[in-house]
Amino acid sequence: MTSYLNSNFDLNATELVDVFDELPFWAAPFGIKLLDRVNYHKKITALDIGFGAGFPLTELAMRMGSSSKVYGIDPWKSASDRTRKKLALYGIQNVELIDGVAESIPLEDKSVDLIISNNGLNNVSDLDKVLTECARISKPEAQLVFTFNANTTFHEFYDLLAETLKEEQLTDALDKMNEQIYTKRKPLSEFKEELINHGFSIASVDEEYFEYKFADGTSMLNHYFIRLAFIGGWKNIIPTDKQSTIFKIVEEKMNQQSSKDGFFRMSVPFYVISGKYH
Repeated sequence: MTSYLNSNFDLNATELVDVFDELPFWAAPFGIKLLDRVNYHKKITALDIGFGAGFPLTELAMRMGSSSKVYGIDPWKSASDRTRKKLALYGIQNVELIDGVAESIPLEDKSVDLIISNNGLNNVSDLDKVLTECARISKPEAQLVFTFNANTTFHEFYDLLAETLKEEQLTDALDKMNEQIYTKRKPLSEFKEELINHGFSIASVDEEYFEYKFADGTSMLNHYFIRLAFIGGWKNIIPTDKQSTIFKIVEEKMNQQSSKDGFFRMSVPFYVISGKYH
């Protein structure tokens, strides 16, 4: 019962340092609000859809304690391997990871008390199939809590990109931009409708907000996470032979804006939805 007293972590160990900075800034604001909405109980079975590198899955598992079982499902194998490393180092034994997609969840019918997803449901290939699976595995009164960023996320960048695409008469690219935003960040009303259609009632919808601030547009475009998670998608909007030109124009517009305001802001409004299955 007092195994927690064995806290002899070696602060110089490579393994510890490798996972110490475990949480991307992007994921933290969403996940903190998600965890606030969870109904915590002993002896529950939970599932994290799209757990990535382990947040908020590991945090949830530790908060629920050893009497509960937490599953995680994600197709990103490299991230799953990192999560397994964290689980071993942290001594978390109530988690089971599944390498797969949420359109096909290998859990029994009516077996889960809680489903969470931190910016995961808005990135699945087929939301209808995923919610059908969530309904199948949910016990009566099971809780579903998920976060997703609103369709006005990063509007400061997208407004300048849209303006530039119009100026350069790239109407097809502008249509692709709007389609990409819709695909990744559907309106709140559509998410609510999908939940209701799959047997979930909506207990609460919280509107939240955070922002990135950068010295200028150049620093924004060179930021590690922006390059990792966003620039690839932005490039796909624009014809290859026009990418350099368009990005240079938009970068200059962002730099002009930051010279005027003192910095360049990127807004991230988001929602936390909590529902129950009936």
